[in-house]
Amino acid sequence: MAKEWQRAWLAFHPAARPLDWRRKMSDNIAYALLVYTALQIFVTVGALKTEGGSLLPYLALVVLVGAIIPACRRFERRWKRLTEVQAHDPTLASLFRRDRLGLWLLAIGLPFALTAMFQALNVLFA
Repeated sequence: MAKEWQRAWLAFHPAARPLDWRRKMSDNIAYALLVYTALQIFVTVGALKTEGGSLLPYLALVVLVGAIIPACRRFERRWKRLTEVQAHDPTLASLFRRDRLGLWLLAIGLPFALTAMFQALNVLFA
């Protein structure tokens, strides 16, 4: 009974959980994908409302989906192969911050960058 209560308490108090870089990166990837998806929909819907009926916004959607999946897998794979000892090593904090920054720059920047590029191509070739 006490173990069940302890597990339930830890589930609602993440600060009490022991450090695990694998779990932290996995959580960051999940949140980054949510943000990425919301931005992708917002930015692409704006591009689809332009006049002309071009197929470029749809191509942008395909490229955006295809670009984020391998990148997220690369981040996750790097952190999932840590041993149990490495997963709790506080000296990996700077590497974790670097990867987290790269992940979030990609998740936030990629929808805007690719949509801008496809809109520029649309203007150039229209």
